[in-house]
Amino acid sequence: MSRVGVPIRTLAGAVAALTLAATAGCGGSSGGSGDTTLTVFAAASLTEPFTELGKEFEAAHPGVHVVFSFAASSDLAAQVGQGAPADVLATASTATMQQVGSAAEDIRDFASNRMEIAVPAGNPARVHSLADLARKNVKVALCQAQVPCGTVAASVLQNAHVHLTPATEELDVRSVLTKVELGEVDAGIVYVSDVHTAPETVTGIPIPADVNAVTTYPISVLGTTKHQELADAFVALVTGADGRSALTDAGFAAPRG
Repeated sequence: MSRVGVPIRTLAGAVAALTLAATAGCGGSSGGSGDTTLTVFAAASLTEPFTELGKEFEAAHPGVHVVFSFAASSDLAAQVGQGAPADVLATASTATMQQVGSAAEDIRDFASNRMEIAVPAGNPARVHSLADLARKNVKVALCQAQVPCGTVAASVLQNAHVHLTPATEELDVRSVLTKVELGEVDAGIVYVSDVHTAPETVTGIPIPADVNAVTTYPISVLGTTKHQELADAFVALVTGADGRSALTDAGFAAPRG
């Protein structure tokens, strides 16, 4: 369900929208006279809901363009550490956010995610459980160990006492999903929200709750931002009612605690 053109549903948000719209052309402009770019680094698994929220934010803040960089959280944290210009960072794990140290200000948890087995439509390898992933004839894709989806998948496999050698280890969770969609592997371990994005090409196999693992998504304004008020407003959108609705529609759960 598109949210383009829907205003942020709080009085404070409405006041902020008017104030920021009036000042958006002052300083830090790019792409044309009076335009302001807000750069958001976000985990690859957030692509759909954040793209939707970005459109809503632009509609509420005329003259502001939200530019996203979606990638593995570990890569984004490394870029921030190397001085890459960004205003907001959203990662797929608390540990990854902590890697940027004092560059992240006022960290707020806004979502959580569990893991699920993804198989190609039709499930040609007849994968029905974690134990099936260890069969010799089953090719499995996982995220690389340093990426949050790789860390969480490793916890799941350890909890289930399943040992396997992946056919491929990918840079981010969307690359794992793509391998499954193309039929290049028989299965992959991805987030529940990722299966949600590809209902026609991928089938999800639920992982029992007693062995599944959860990752928490934090978001923060970065200390190097030149658009503090806009960055604060974007974080408020993500953590508010509209953000929660978009994330729930995309298959995410509320943050734990």
